[in-house]
Amino acid sequence: PQTGEVFPFAFFLFFGFFGFFFEGKMSHTLMDERYTENRAKAQLTAAKTALSIIFVAVILLAQGCGDLEKLADLCARFPGQVRPFDVDLSDRAKVDTFVQVLAASAPAPTHFIHLPALPVVNAKFKAFDQTRFDRDLEIQVHSAVRLCRAVLPAMAKAKFGRVLFIQTSYTIGCPPKNTAAYVMAKSAIGGLVKSLAVEYARFGVTVNCVAPSMMETNFLKDTPDLIVQAAAEENPMGRNATPADVVPAMAFLLSDEAGFITGVTLPVTGGSAIV
Repeated sequence: PQTGEVFPFAFFLFFGFFGFFFEGKMSHTLMDERYTENRAKAQLTAAKTALSIIFVAVILLAQGCGDLEKLADLCARFPGQVRPFDVDLSDRAKVDTFVQVLAASAPAPTHFIHLPALPVVNAKFKAFDQTRFDRDLEIQVHSAVRLCRAVLPAMAKAKFGRVLFIQTSYTIGCPPKNTAAYVMAKSAIGGLVKSLAVEYARFGVTVNCVAPSMMETNFLKDTPDLIVQAAAEENPMGRNATPADVVPAMAFLLSDEAGFITGVTLPVTGGSAIV
């Protein structure tokens, strides 16, 4: 069942992608998963702005979030270029079925973006929710492994590919208290990125992450306002991140100009976390 406002993308796959053309502030897309539960009314607005891209001879596979109607505007904006799917990333069998459909009906993708996650829940470790953590691992990590196993060999054969994940500044330096589940899942993604980057670099495939600091979207629904306000006050720039800060960094790592950058986690933090 669907609950609350969700962000409508779990992943994007691009086929025959030739470049980013900026309109307004943003240049690329974000994504999420049907079980992100509430990752963002604000992020949804940002994603619509981010999709101010001119596509050139491209097919885009866009992941739904339990409500394909939310992709209607995107499909209308790029008629014939967007193929919407609705895959439950918490279900391994359904992910595997999608992979089979992908192999049978699509050419080798050029760009792959993956960023599903359950919202952060601030909880002491003694109250650790094992069931929720296992589901988040399915959504974040296991789906990433399954999709990468399908996507990366095809990219390697084509001698080109861009793969991008979203990390978190919580994995840079000292994480905040009471975020063990979230930090563990994101750390697993970080390890996957480094390993894949080394293995596929010689094939012209780059694998990178962006790592935003606290970003003010509905993803923070379960985070107390005092924590959000404190993070803004402690940030050297005096505010939290927004999707408008993060999307251009994603666009760069997906561009041809970033072809010699791989295995990187790019902080987008306003100086609150520095590598």
